[in-house]
Amino acid sequence: MFAAVDPLLVSILMLNFLVLGTSRLRSAINASAMQGALLGALTVFVHGSFSARPLVVGAAAIAIKGLLIPAMLHRALRDIAIRREIEPYVSFVTSLVLGAVATGAAVLFADRLPLAAEHQDVLLVPASLATVLTGFLIMSTRREAITQVVGYLVLENGIFIMGLTLHDAMPSLVEVGVLLDLLVAIFVIGVVINHISREFASLDVARLDTLKE
Repeated sequence: MFAAVDPLLVSILMLNFLVLGTSRLRSAINASAMQGALLGALTVFVHGSFSARPLVVGAAAIAIKGLLIPAMLHRALRDIAIRREIEPYVSFVTSLVLGAVATGAAVLFADRLPLAAEHQDVLLVPASLATVLTGFLIMSTRREAITQVVGYLVLENGIFIMGLTLHDAMPSLVEVGVLLDLLVAIFVIGVVINHISREFASLDVARLDTLKE
């Protein structure tokens, strides 16, 4: 395991606070994309080697979490007139405070867990728990569907980090974790289709030809 693991995890935690504290949907999407890219690098550094398997999984994580899903979210954002989270259920300042409390609680709780020796001096478990709690907090305190999708993506990133702690015992778990992103992609498609169905009476694309006539 390389020394770069903890700095990457700290960066992921800082991005959690960025998502919690911003009202701009575009900034939230970009922060989740940066988390995805960092997770790809983290996958390689946690394995401690540059063999083919971690490189492939890391590249897949960057491609799906850092590029594909954010691109879909940006496209969905272009289709709607909303650019900010105007009235969340909980204010942004309160969200930041709750996020800080959740992060502190995750660190304290992880310190009491009977972790493997190689995980006791790194932030993998507390960062995983804090990121899962942050994702849940975002999903439960935001009104906009786009932000809730970002919240699910952050939550799934936390699960992905937890999966990295089990790469020796269950090496396929991380690969399965990447597949969870397909569920995020389905969420994004659902948001887009739901928006289109609100604007138009039908989703039948054949009617577009009728409009030309």
